[in-house]
Amino acid sequence: MTHTDETRPWHGVWVATALPLRPGDLSVDLERYAEHCSWLVANGCDGIVPNGSLGEYQTLAPGERAAVVETAVAAVGGGRVMAGAAAYGSAEARRWAEHAGEAGCACVLLLPPNAYRADERAVVAHYEEVAAAGLPVVAYNNPVDTKVDLTPELLARLHGEGHIQAVKEFSGDVRRAYRLAELTPDLDLLAGADDVLLELAVAGAKGWIAGYPNALPAASVGLYRAAVTGDLGTASKLYRQLHPLLRWDSKTEFVQAIKGSMDVVGRYGGPCRPPRSALAPEQEREVRAATERAVAAGLA
Repeated sequence: MTHTDETRPWHGVWVATALPLRPGDLSVDLERYAEHCSWLVANGCDGIVPNGSLGEYQTLAPGERAAVVETAVAAVGGGRVMAGAAAYGSAEARRWAEHAGEAGCACVLLLPPNAYRADERAVVAHYEEVAAAGLPVVAYNNPVDTKVDLTPELLARLHGEGHIQAVKEFSGDVRRAYRLAELTPDLDLLAGADDVLLELAVAGAKGWIAGYPNALPAASVGLYRAAVTGDLGTASKLYRQLHPLLRWDSKTEFVQAIKGSMDVVGRYGGPCRPPRSALAPEQEREVRAATERAVAAGLA
């Protein structure tokens, strides 16, 4: 479907893939990761996004990070892979974008510089440098975690100067979809925060970079397809069923919740690296109960 559009390969449902780690030494289980990537595509997802927050990229050694991208490409084909290129600075981010190109990836996902609170001049220079690697760049606006806000005005500038072609919008403010459409209608908006997917789909999102397909791919794809085609009856029903799993305020909790749901449905979630604070007992019960309800409803 949308993954065949070589000019805009980021359309559709792209999964920010959780990374399987072996218990004990927390080494990356590349064989299991390859199987997981293939399973996601077989269950309707358009593409995968390795080395994002759910992929725990910040904790990986360079060799591990490169191997994750190469494993994804070998498993599902480069046209279905949007490699995370985030790094503390522009030079390192560009190297990861160049590696993604050498591996055959379709595009890269790029946060602003995240070692400090960059101003507009630094943000523009960062995206200009990484875009020079030659792959299409999908910006990632996550002001909650990075403390750098890619406002609609700044995104319009980045797009106008040719540095980005799309944006994963994670601010949670659905009003930005309409402002972006006014300022830069050719910039593709991708839903980033799972718990506003329906609202952003109605507002014209062209894709969804999602977390919960790691555990519930078919239901997540069904929700997205219904939302973007205007089948709001189906979309609203699925959204209500899934929303208890989609709403997590912190990245640490979100990673743990998704891996917990993966374990419930029989997918290997496993530990995180470094070991992160586990969910509180009541949160673990909430995740398990909501996932079991989804399974009972035929969503897994």
